[in-house]
Amino acid sequence: MNTKKFLISPNKKINLSKIRTDETLGISSKKDSVKLLKKNVEQMRELQAKVYAQDKYSLLIIFQAMDAAGKDGTIKHVMSGLNPQGTQVFSFKQPSKEELDHGYLWRINKALPERGRIGIFNRSHYEEVLVVRVHDLVKYQKIPDKFNNKKIWKQRYQQINDFEKYLNENGIVVIKFFLHVSKEEQKERFIKRIEDPAKNWKFSMGDIEERKYWDDYQKAYQESIAATSKKHAPWYVIPADKKWFMRLAVSEIVVKEMKKLKPEFPKLSKKQLSELEEARKKIIDDSALNERDT
Repeated sequence: MNTKKFLISPNKKINLSKIRTDETLGISSKKDSVKLLKKNVEQMRELQAKVYAQDKYSLLIIFQAMDAAGKDGTIKHVMSGLNPQGTQVFSFKQPSKEELDHGYLWRINKALPERGRIGIFNRSHYEEVLVVRVHDLVKYQKIPDKFNNKKIWKQRYQQINDFEKYLNENGIVVIKFFLHVSKEEQKERFIKRIEDPAKNWKFSMGDIEERKYWDDYQKAYQESIAATSKKHAPWYVIPADKKWFMRLAVSEIVVKEMKKLKPEFPKLSKKQLSELEEARKKIIDDSALNERDT
């Protein structure tokens, strides 16, 4: 699959209204997509084992989207085959009082994946240039007045770029996904949540309120993505109207990025191999001795 179509080049302005939300790159069968996804999940499992054993790199996978775009489902289906021991998922909601008493990247730093692990962010530090901007919440963030001015968003883009470059240069591979759902598809998913008792819990009246700000959010996403899609931390705009394709596309990109790391199981020195052989002999001798004793 040629996923380069979804990659946003550095410093490229985008118009989300002109980017298709129902693209499938010619894959018309959900059944075929599920088979391909299964293969990718297996590859991710194998690559993860090597990344974990190598203990040099870690991955940070970021999901951002409008409500009902499918973040939770994508994380569930695409990451289902990963070893929980090497995976961690964080969901960032409204900051606590303690978090507001720190800079906005403080809680992000605490959640970064350790070497060898895969970290998944359901929403992220990008909320600080999205929901905070759309609803003018920066006034509640205790920022000194001289820094709270018209330049604040450009400054935050630069801070985020610098932060993600720092992560990259310390072995954390950053991959960012914007799940691009249409306003009409969002409407249909909201209706299904209301009509299906098993999905009622997913719906909130706040979702309707947020929907009123659709255009504002689209504008904020456009500017944020364009300003922060860099070679060291790229953004991918993934068509999200067809969930089965969205999940496949995400899995394809994650597999490709993991392969770029060329992870391998550590190779032992002759001394270490000799020690292993000695350990093997001792275990065999101990086993034989125990059998005689019984």
